[in-house]
Amino acid sequence: MPEGSSRVLDWVCRHCGGAGYTLSLLGAAVGQLPAVARKRGEIVRQLDRAVFGSLFVTFIVALFTGMILALQAGIELSRWGQESSVGLLVSASMVREMGPVMTAFILAGLVGSTMAAELGTMRVSEEIDALQVMSINPVRYLVMPRVLALALACPILTVFVDVIGVAGGAVVARSLLGVDYQTYFDKARDVLAVRDIAGGLLKAFVFGVTIATIGCSQGLRAENGAEGVGQATMRAVVMAFVYILIFDYLVAWMLY
Repeated sequence: MPEGSSRVLDWVCRHCGGAGYTLSLLGAAVGQLPAVARKRGEIVRQLDRAVFGSLFVTFIVALFTGMILALQAGIELSRWGQESSVGLLVSASMVREMGPVMTAFILAGLVGSTMAAELGTMRVSEEIDALQVMSINPVRYLVMPRVLALALACPILTVFVDVIGVAGGAVVARSLLGVDYQTYFDKARDVLAVRDIAGGLLKAFVFGVTIATIGCSQGLRAENGAEGVGQATMRAVVMAFVYILIFDYLVAWMLY
């Protein structure tokens, strides 16, 4: 077999094996959900780290995302005398797409990378092996609390991002476009349906599970010391970004 073909085959086999391991890890984490009550302390700790550790960054990103959307949409709408509709575009964009996606990107960079680094360090220092020797299930002890915490944290932060983004757009609409707050929020409320809000939260839930599962999977498969931990962390962030966009399209396709 030519060397190039061999490399391609190795790459495909390696990534298929990694995907299979990640899916099996998610299944194992779901199977440990009956132990939630016993691990509630760790779940709360992980949830606290994810939500409050990301709060300031999400606030800044949400505020300026809403302001940019309002500015750019307002410039175009004002050419047609429709600047009063800027609230419609900002709220629809934030709730349907920008809110959950931007939140997921932030959590992937801040929390997903941390999970991969923590578990990767435990793997290369043989702490995972020590847990197994003591008959402690690493999935129940390490993976399930992280997956469940991020599955809850992402929708919570998405609601926060949506509210801040729409509010930031209102400030720009009032100060630069002359749209009063009442008109802005009336338009924003009128365009949103239950499906839009539920769809955004569903996306956030899927993104949270994806980020945590990929981060844990990469960390548990880290090897070759500190260099391997760094590579696992990088792969966790890159893969999370890619799958966030893939699942964003799939969920939107199913909903709309």
